[in-house]
Order: sequence, then structure tokens, then C-alpha cells
Amino acid sequence: MKPVTRISSKALSGVALAALFALPQAAAAESFTLRVGAGHPSGPSVYVNLVENHFVPEVTRRVAEETDHTITFIEGYGGSIAGVADTLEAVESGLLDVGAYCFCFEPSKLFLHNFPYYAPFGPQSSADAAEIVRGVYDEHSWLTEQFEAEYNQTLLGLSGWDNYHLGTTDPWETPQDLEGVRIGGAGPNLPWLEYAGAVPVQSTLPDGYMNLQTGVYNGWLMFPSAYLGFRYYEPAPYYTLIGFGPMIVNGLTMNMDSLARLPEDVQQIILEVGAEYEQRSGEALDEAQERGLTGLEEEGATVAEISDEARADWAASLADFPRVQAQEADDRGMPGTEVMQTYLDLVAESGYEWPTEYSLD
Repeated sequence: MKPVTRISSKALSGVALAALFALPQAAAAESFTLRVGAGHPSGPSVYVNLVENHFVPEVTRRVAEETDHTITFIEGYGGSIAGVADTLEAVESGLLDVGAYCFCFEPSKLFLHNFPYYAPFGPQSSADAAEIVRGVYDEHSWLTEQFEAEYNQTLLGLSGWDNYHLGTTDPWETPQDLEGVRIGGAGPNLPWLEYAGAVPVQSTLPDGYMNLQTGVYNGWLMFPSAYLGFRYYEPAPYYTLIGFGPMIVNGLTMNMDSLARLPEDVQQIILEVGAEYEQRSGEALDEAQERGLTGLEEEGATVAEISDEARADWAASLADFPRVQAQEADDRGMPGTEVMQTYLDLVAESGYEWPTEYSLD
């Protein structure tokens, strides 16, 4: 509801007072402050960098130029307000008005939103992957509505990670060389390691450098932008291109109460800039991938690539993974099979050819 300017009745005659309230009231100019944050730092994390360098300044600029109001953001990245596994809850409670986070750190609450992880070796371009995942969300409104119905937040836009590969402390040539090797990952991608017989270890980006350095694990499933940005190449200089695919599994959300308190014109700007945030993400992730690979080579990392045959064999070992995860989502009361089938269909319609055939039957 727009605020109404209060005027003392003593200063008005009865007729004038009646006339005043018979006319539409102009919204008074107001200043608003919002808290925005993410568990990862802005620099090496594309989805956070776009919050800091596009969403925040663009909303600030447009509100100032297009409305009578002003808006100020208190920014808290790198876990200064909420950690990577706490951001959804921080937005839900209002500790953060706006939060960016990976659904991978909510394996229970957002199990189905991690569906791209359940069909690895998909499209290799982040821009293509983002377009396909948006198509799934558009076809299945449940994915968006769950944020509102269960977690008191509005999904402003999607983002993600660039193409996943594998960095290790020691060189290897075939997947069989990884048997028994402890490898860190975010969670939903850890089953990718079963084929190689590696030992999966649940971890987070901020912990990776120290854990690689001290031998807690000897590898990381990681995309080039972060592998370079977090300097993982120092303790683990062997980076092997596998092409598990980019994963559009991050979101920018806003607390519904915080959004409702704002004037309608300010709300509309936030929604529009949130959509722009999503539209920019795919291309930005592809650019980050290219910069990451170039940077790793410049820093002296050993960058290699597995053979097409090894990649196909690895993908074939996970052929049943989408069906298993879709059924798990169904069992949790989520539209798992429908969402997963739509994703597989849209990938096929894009012209991309999977290295193995996935079936939900």
C-alpha cells in the first residue's frame, strides 16, 4: 500500500478536507534499505559477481531515476551475513532481504531444483544450459512456487556454475587411476565419481584450498573460473577436462514480505533487473570458463583432457542416475519424473547429443 501524506485537519475546512480525501494521493518519496548477501565471495563466483556488479547498481540507479524513491543496499558476500548453506534460511527469515545461493547446499529442501546435476555430460555451453533450464521452470511452475509456498521468497532469477571438470594433486590418465582417491564436491555431483571408484567428500569452496593442501582430499570437482579464482591450482595443479557440463542450479531470491513492503514501481524494477540477472548469467559463465582455462595455463597448471571413449564410458556408467533421482523426487512428493523428462526432452530438442542415452523408464 502506498503511504498517504498526513495533513492536520485544523488547517483545512470541512469542505476542503472532504475534497482532499476524494482525490488520489501521490506517494511520498521514501528511502529504503535492503540487505543482500551470498555465502561465496564476489570475485571468483560469477553468480555473486553479477549481484554486486549488475543487480545492486542497476536497481539503485533505476529506482533513483524512474521513481520518487531511493534504495540502498547493505551488501554481505563471502558469508559475512549468511554462509553457503544458510542463505535460503536467511532470506526466509528476513535476515537477508535478497540472497543468492546454490541449490546444491539445500539437498533436502531443494532436492528437485538440482535436476541438472542428475543428468551430467549435458550441453557444454552455459548459455545453452541456462536457456534449457529456464524452459523447464516455465513449463513446471511448481519449481518457482515452492520458494513462495514453503520458504517465503520470490525467485528473481537463475544463475549457476560453468562447466565442471576435475582438478587433482597428482596426475592421472584413466578414470581407473582415481580408484580410492578422495575427491571433494558440493554434494549432488558426488555420485558422478562412483564410476571411477573415487571416494566422494562433501565440502564447500571456501574450505577447498586448505583441505587440498593438507590432504583431507586430493581432488576437486570444479569449474575453471573457481578453480582459478580460489587458487586451487597451487595445491592441486593437474586439471583434467571431462565436461560434466555447466549447472544452472543457483538462484537470486527475495523475501516476500520485504518485496511487498516496497512501492509497486520499485517492486517492478527489482523483478525486471532480476530477470536481467538471469539473462546475463549464461554468457557471463561461458566467459568465465574461457578466462579460467586461460588463467590456469598461465599460472602453470597442467591442463589435459580425457579421451572421447573414456568420457562416453563414464557417462554410460551414470545412465540410470536421472531415473533414480527422478523417482526419489517422486517419493518426496515432488514432480520429479515430469521435471526430469522435460529437461531431457528440451536438451534433445536443442540438438545436443548426449554421450549416452538417458531413460526414465
